[in-house]
Amino acid sequence: MDKEAILAKAKEYIGLEKDPAFRKQVEDLLAKQDFTELSDRFYTELEFGTGGIRGVIGGGYNRLNSYIIQKTTQGLAAYIKKVVPAEKASVAIAYDSRHYSAEFALNAARVLAGNGIKAYLYTSLRSTPQLSFTVRKLGATAGIVITASHNPPEYNGYKVYWSDGGQIVSPHDTGIVAQVIAVKGSEIACMTKEEALSRGLLVFIDKDLDAAFIDMVKACVLRPDLVRKKGSSLKVVYTPLHGTGAVPVEKALADLGISVTFVEEQKAPDGNFPTVAFPNPEEASAMKLALDLAKKESAHLVLATDPDADRLGIAVPDGVEGFTLLSGNQLGALLLDYLLSSRKEQGTLPPRGAFVKSIVTTDLGRLIARDFGVECFDVLTGFKYIGEKIREFESQKGGFTYIFGTEESYGFLLNTSVRDKDAVSAAVITAEMTLYHVSLGRSLLDRLNYLYQKYGYFQETQVSRYFKGESGLSVMAALMERLRSAPPASLGGLKVEVVKDYQDGTVLDTASGKRKKSIALPPANVLQFVCDDGSIVTARPSGTEPKIKFYASCRSAAGLPLVQARAQAAAKIEAIRGQIAVLIDGGK
Repeated sequence: MDKEAILAKAKEYIGLEKDPAFRKQVEDLLAKQDFTELSDRFYTELEFGTGGIRGVIGGGYNRLNSYIIQKTTQGLAAYIKKVVPAEKASVAIAYDSRHYSAEFALNAARVLAGNGIKAYLYTSLRSTPQLSFTVRKLGATAGIVITASHNPPEYNGYKVYWSDGGQIVSPHDTGIVAQVIAVKGSEIACMTKEEALSRGLLVFIDKDLDAAFIDMVKACVLRPDLVRKKGSSLKVVYTPLHGTGAVPVEKALADLGISVTFVEEQKAPDGNFPTVAFPNPEEASAMKLALDLAKKESAHLVLATDPDADRLGIAVPDGVEGFTLLSGNQLGALLLDYLLSSRKEQGTLPPRGAFVKSIVTTDLGRLIARDFGVECFDVLTGFKYIGEKIREFESQKGGFTYIFGTEESYGFLLNTSVRDKDAVSAAVITAEMTLYHVSLGRSLLDRLNYLYQKYGYFQETQVSRYFKGESGLSVMAALMERLRSAPPASLGGLKVEVVKDYQDGTVLDTASGKRKKSIALPPANVLQFVCDDGSIVTARPSGTEPKIKFYASCRSAAGLPLVQARAQAAAKIEAIRGQIAVLIDGGK
C-alpha cells in the first residue's frame, strides 16, 4: 500500500474513532511520519472471522479498539435484527481481565442498545464458560465475550455466541461476517450508557447468575459422598494466572469441602500478566510459581486456568522430580476414563453415549470410548464444532447422548449447560478424580500409565510458525498450496499412505493415486497426513493469529514396557518435527 493510501486511511480512522487515546496514537504516528508503523496498522483491517476477532490493542484498522468493537457490534446487531425482531432480541456480554475489556464490553452494549436490542452486561469480569451458560439461562439471542484467551497482554478479542450458548457456526457465522463487512462508520448507532439504562436496554447482571452457574458446576460431581467425606484431605494448589477463574473455582471447590491454596502472586486479575510471559497453562513457564508452591505444600494436585477460564492445565506429583505437567491430551483421556468408568459403575451410562473430540486430539480417547460402548465423533478444530455436535444430537429423536468433549489445547466440556470449553467445571471434576484415585492408593500418573499399557503409548507434539506483517498471509497460503499440490511421500521416515484434505472433503490414497470425497465435515483449510504406522500429522493455519500449526501424534504398540514404548514414540516424534521444519522452509 502506498503512502497516500495509508495517509487517507489513517485520517479516515481519526474521524471515526471516538476514543481519544486510540485516536491520539494515530495522530502521533502521522506527526512523526512513521510510515512503517502506519502501514502495519492500516494495510488491512482486522477481520471478523467465523467466530470473532482478535488482535493487538491500539489505534488503526489493523488493531483492536473502540471503533472496531463498535463496527463489529453494529454488524452483529444488523444480523440479529434480520432473524429476530429487535424488541424480542437480547445479548449477554461478559469480559475478562485484559486491558480495555470493560470498556469494549460497554461499547458493545451501547451499540446494541442503539439498535433497540437489550444488552445484559456483567458488572465485573466473568469467565467465558459463564457467558455461554448465561446465554442459555437468560434465553438470550446471542452472547459476546471480550477476551483474547491465553494470548500475550497486548492482545484482546471479541467472540460471539448464538442462542444455544455455542460459538457461532453456519449459517450465523457467514451471515454476521457479511453484515460486519457492510457496515460504514457513519452507520454505527451508539446510545449513551445513561439513556440505555433508563430505557431498559442495558441491564447489569451478577449475583443471581453467579449462584446458578456455581450450582451447575457442583452438579457435575459424580461421587458427592466421597467428596463430602474426604474432600478436606485433598491438597490443591491453584493459579488463575491473573484472570477470571479465582472466584468461581475457589467457590465451587469450597462449597464441596475442598480448599485451595492460591499462588498469591497470580491471584488478582491483572491485564499485564506480570508474572508470566504468556498467561497460558499450556506453557511450562507459566506454571513455575504454582509448581514451586505445590512442592512446598506437598500438594496432590496443581490446577491452572487461563485468563478467561476456558482452558485448564494441571500438574501431579511424580515421586521423582516433584511434579509432572500433563498435556491436554493426557488430561482429556484421564477425564474420559473417569467419567465413563464411574458412570458404568453407577449404571448411568446412556445406551447411545457420545464422546466428541477434535481431529487433532489423541486417538487414545477413541479407544477408551470404544471399550465402554460409547461412540467417538471427530469434529474440526475449534470448540464451536463440539457445541454444534451437541445441538445435532439434541435435534435427533432417539439419537446420541453427549457425555464428554475435549480438544488437545486444554479444552474440556463435561455437560450441556455450557457449550464451550469450561475450565471451572473441569477443575472441580479433576479434583474429584484425583481424590478418587488417591483414595484407592494410586496417583493420576499411575492411572495414565495403566491406560498406556492397555491401549498403547501415545505422544503428541505441536510445531507453530508465525508469519507476521503484510506478506504473512500470502506466505502461509503458498505453504498450504505446496503441501496440497505436492504432499510429502514420507514424514520422519514413515510412509504417508493417506492425505485428507478438509478443504474439499477428499481423501487421497497415495499408493493408487485415487482420490474420493468422503469427509463429512464443513470445509476447512486443513491437511492431514496419515502414515503407515498410524502416526498422523496435521497442517492447519490459525484462524485467530498469523501462524500455521502442525500437529503430530504417534503411538507405540499396546503391551510394550513403558520405557520402550516412550522411547519408540519419542523417536518418531523427533524425526517428524525435523521434517516439519524442512517443509515450512520450502523443502520436500
